[in-house]
Amino acid sequence: MINGINNNTNMTVPHTVAQAKNEGYDKASIRQMARSGKIECETCSNRKYKDGSDEMVSFKSPAHISPQSAASAVRSHEQEHVNNAYKKAANNNGKVMQASVRIKTSICPECGRSYVSGGETTTQIKYNEENPYGKSFKNADAAGLIGSNFDLKNS
Repeated sequence: MINGINNNTNMTVPHTVAQAKNEGYDKASIRQMARSGKIECETCSNRKYKDGSDEMVSFKSPAHISPQSAASAVRSHEQEHVNNAYKKAANNNGKVMQASVRIKTSICPECGRSYVSGGETTTQIKYNEENPYGKSFKNADAAGLIGSNFDLKNS
């Protein structure tokens, strides 16, 4: 009994959408429970994160992160990319001119909850061009960037 109200129902508290359906909850109740985090929808429970870069960082193989932990895990992962840029610059007589991280969010189509869907790190390194090796590093970086952006609006 809570606040004088008898809460004696025969329905058990579900942990997943499938359990809620089996218990006879209606769609609106299931969606509300999933949105509030009382139960986890199938899409959220099966979501996996994987890094697509060629750097040695975490998430090289797909891994599940709970929606509650995704923001901090993605931020931490993107910080690895920033740290790698600083190491690369220090090892090659360069200087990091800019490093930014963008955290991407999406809405789960099943439960309607907002979740962190990934991240993107952008770095800019300037190499010492007085040193002949600095010029070759700059040229090597430029070769990797040529053609990486394509604007359909102007073509």
